[in-house]
Amino acid sequence: MTKTATRTWQEVRPQRRAAIPEGLWLRCPGCARMIYRKHLEANLHVCPECHHHYRISAAERVDQLADAGSFNEMFTDLAPADALNFKDLKAYKDRLIAEQIRTGSSDAIKAGRCFIKGRQAMVCCLDLTFMMGSMGSVVGETITRAIEHATPDPALNKPGLPVIIVSCSGGARMQESGLSLMQMAKTSAALARFDDAGGLFISVLTDPTTGGVTASFAMLGDVIFAEPKALVGFAGPRVIQQTIRQELPDGFQRSEFLLKMGLVDRVVHRSNLRTEIARVIDYTGK
Repeated sequence: MTKTATRTWQEVRPQRRAAIPEGLWLRCPGCARMIYRKHLEANLHVCPECHHHYRISAAERVDQLADAGSFNEMFTDLAPADALNFKDLKAYKDRLIAEQIRTGSSDAIKAGRCFIKGRQAMVCCLDLTFMMGSMGSVVGETITRAIEHATPDPALNKPGLPVIIVSCSGGARMQESGLSLMQMAKTSAALARFDDAGGLFISVLTDPTTGGVTASFAMLGDVIFAEPKALVGFAGPRVIQQTIRQELPDGFQRSEFLLKMGLVDRVVHRSNLRTEIARVIDYTGK
């Protein structure tokens, strides 16, 4: 008796086309259109349809702002420490190692000298990809050193540099507790000395800029730019609404609302940011 050969359902189903590799297309959270990733990258990670500004890393931000090949990263010898032996769902020191391996950065900031359209400047960019850009001891110390390096000193015949800080952060890093909070005072004091010496500080607010970063250096700029529709505030809108038990205005804590309230000087599209920064440097002559 011969045995009838049978085929499984996997063998008889219609052959599908080759799968599209994941990550080639993205759905814009602003307009829900599908965007080809390479087109998005060529457009500075801004949706070509609705101009939604995607969140980007510090390395990408530096590449967008600095003239090609001009960025000289500084203060790379600083590394975070678990001074409080903090434990939550995961030990802080273990999370730091995991974040460093994943991002290739020691902490949530990149800082250094560069040229922006031929104008020399000191640039600091916070990095959302590293623990949501939270400000710990390394972030605060890096910003302070960058400001001090850029501060002019006539006694030493040392010229100053404009300081540009691009903020994007979830706030102070809770795993460092008071050590993190003291960075608010330290960076603000460094900016006060910088201002007394006649330095120029341009603050760039991106989505999101919240917590202790907003409550310190981010809002102390001589000129404050913000990207379109960036969330900027201390506490989040849901927390505020639950606290005061009132409906918040449309667009509350977004860049355009802050511009209307006089808290920022200009809302600037990412494609125009280099030009606007260079213009302010030229205008002030610093």
